[in-house]
Amino acid sequence: MLDSPLDPLSSVVTLLKPAVSISKMVEAGGQWLVERHDMVSPFYCAMVEGRCRLHVAGRDPVTLRAGDFVLIPHLQGFTMSSEVPPPPHVPRLPLETGPGQFRLGATEAPVDMRALVGHCHFDTPASSLLVSLLPEMIHVSDQNRLTTLVPVIHEETRADRPGRGLILERLLEVLLIEALRSDQATTLPPGLLRGLSDPQLSGALQRIHAEPSRPLSVSELAKAAGMSRSGFFERFRRQVGRAPLQYAIEWRMALAKTLLRQGGLTISEIALKVGYGSASAFGLAFVRHEGLSPGAFANKGSS
Repeated sequence: MLDSPLDPLSSVVTLLKPAVSISKMVEAGGQWLVERHDMVSPFYCAMVEGRCRLHVAGRDPVTLRAGDFVLIPHLQGFTMSSEVPPPPHVPRLPLETGPGQFRLGATEAPVDMRALVGHCHFDTPASSLLVSLLPEMIHVSDQNRLTTLVPVIHEETRADRPGRGLILERLLEVLLIEALRSDQATTLPPGLLRGLSDPQLSGALQRIHAEPSRPLSVSELAKAAGMSRSGFFERFRRQVGRAPLQYAIEWRMALAKTLLRQGGLTISEIALKVGYGSASAFGLAFVRHEGLSPGAFANKGSS
């Protein structure tokens, strides 16, 4: 994985190693409401039929319609409800109607909303850094590839077939990439996607991700982008939310943490792979960034 040159978006999603935690088919009728606080895993929802309201903490509520897809990579609370939510203190527990199937609202009310919802987790020691590069919420409409993928993931979670774990990991990687590249660049906050949407910065991001072992300088990256050093620096910081070399160091540390947890390589070998000329130079940089030595980090993961 780490030896093959990937584009920046693919390399981030691959390093995240997404895995399914929960997958449900949810049906609802009448007035209903679901609240989730203290989220412990990213959430996604594909609307199959009908409409509902979604309110993510810190954002304006949005109406979801059939064909919409929502991904919330960050661990934020949210509320989903019928367009007219129920009065306070009405029982809100979902009713399980079958394996992976749940009903919301009064059982006698006709079903007017169906959605496939799921939670995933990121099996990487660098998840907090990588997730910080992504938007807090992605909401896209009428993307057939996304709404086709989610039922396949749901079906795979219900089956007990050989290779299930690997299939789900690959399907989730495709789902994340499709969702992330479907978002509108003009509405994105500073981060990886906004940087990739900038033609002058995408080449610099590609170089940082594809060649982590190569020495980098702001002047070299600016020259490749066809910009002055100061102009490139300010544009990169504005669009990506980090200075160019800060971003490069954080990406190298994300790779290093993954390699350290995987095992099989010496610290000197990892140092060379992530752009440091010696184990001692890498060790000093790692301690500055993580607060402990590479060896201590590797041992902590294996204990």
